[in-house]
Amino acid sequence: MKNNLPALRAARAWTQADLAQRIGVSRQTVNAIEKGKFDPSLPVAFRLAHVFESTIEEIFADES
Repeated sequence: MKNNLPALRAARAWTQADLAQRIGVSRQTVNAIEKGKFDPSLPVAFRLAHVFESTIEEIFADES
């Protein structure tokens, strides 16, 4: 699953650790999501959408 988390974080000058703390996961989880190695659970996806004041669809896109 593709995502634009790095760009969204950069626009706010947040580190992976900053984002992780805001959504209640580890920095390693944020890294894995950003690299496409891990798809977030629905609750985590909703928390990401909330902190970026966005929709899940604006953050994530299916690779197919």
